[in-house]
Amino acid sequence: MHPCPLARPSKWQVTGRGPSLSPKAVLQEASTSISCGRTLGLVSEAARLVANHRVHVVPVVLALANPPWQQDVWLDPSTFEDLDHVFHTLFDDFCDADEPERYLGVSLRSDEEVVLMRELGVALNAAAAEAPNDTDAEYLHASAWPEVVAIAGRLAQVMVANDLRELAVLLDEGAVPEPCQVVRGTTGNTGDQGDGHSSSDTASPPVNPASSPKHP
Repeated sequence: MHPCPLARPSKWQVTGRGPSLSPKAVLQEASTSISCGRTLGLVSEAARLVANHRVHVVPVVLALANPPWQQDVWLDPSTFEDLDHVFHTLFDDFCDADEPERYLGVSLRSDEEVVLMRELGVALNAAAAEAPNDTDAEYLHASAWPEVVAIAGRLAQVMVANDLRELAVLLDEGAVPEPCQVVRGTTGNTGDQGDGHSSSDTASPPVNPASSPKHP
């Protein structure tokens, strides 16, 4: 029996839009600039596939590296996010922390990310073994949880750095004009071009993630 609690009833359904996660705000500027690049036709389909996966994975990794957030949000029954969302994102919907090499080029950019994601999966499974009632509070009090937080912190640093590096390359190659005006916080962005004419960028259809086998 696999210790990953994927059999838990999920209160989160995968939709075309990501969940509302405060750590996601860290990627606000990058998302805005990517939207500019997409408007100018600079983003390839492969790059868009990676971005559509990472917009779910990176915020979850950031949340795993943030103990105050876990205490304030995951233990509050009135909030949307909890560990169900974390496990489904990392083990089933947008990655596979047991076999992360399958997601290299999909939601992971480098071999270093693959190695750290595998270590994170091992640590999460160790914490699951210490949560017989499968509650979020049990996970947060597990002896393995500090290791989860430490690995997630290293992985978050690598993932954000890789995304910013990719963004820098995109901007250098595309010579995106300043300012690239978009409406932040939307999937369909409308702004004004430098000549005063309006332009619009409709949201691309959601990319179906590579399906991973269900764990027993």
